[in-house]
Amino acid sequence: MTNQQIAEVFRRLANLLELRGENFFKVRSYQSAADTIEDWPQPLAELVAENGAAGLRELPGIGEAISKKIVDLLSTGSFKLWDEVRAEIPESTLDLLQVDGVGIKTLKIFYHQFCLTNLDDFAKFVAGGGLNSVEGLGEKLQARIRISIAQLRNQ
Repeated sequence: MTNQQIAEVFRRLANLLELRGENFFKVRSYQSAADTIEDWPQPLAELVAENGAAGLRELPGIGEAISKKIVDLLSTGSFKLWDEVRAEIPESTLDLLQVDGVGIKTLKIFYHQFCLTNLDDFAKFVAGGGLNSVEGLGEKLQARIRISIAQLRNQ
């Protein structure tokens, strides 16, 4: 597993934890870990092979808990919290972040208020006029979302 792939898992985990309503500092720690991992010049698999989890703790923002998760991810392809959160919130929910105009705050609204968990359902929601029922979404943002969905569907 490459550093990029590991970083992506931690980024997605941070977003799912934010959707779940977890503590800001917990979410931020996973985002920071993802940034560190992505930019680290040495493959983490190599670092773990040489120094184990202790070697990972030398990286900025990587403590004991995250280092254990990285070791589990490298050895098994997953870890307990990642499995738990994905069982609770479908990972496909994060696909809505591909839509121009949808950030984590608006995704929270779409997920919690409208139970939207994938792009197909979101496209149907938008086509059916659902954006009009979302408080705070102006005309320009709604138009950006519609255009973006059309572009994503044509890829």
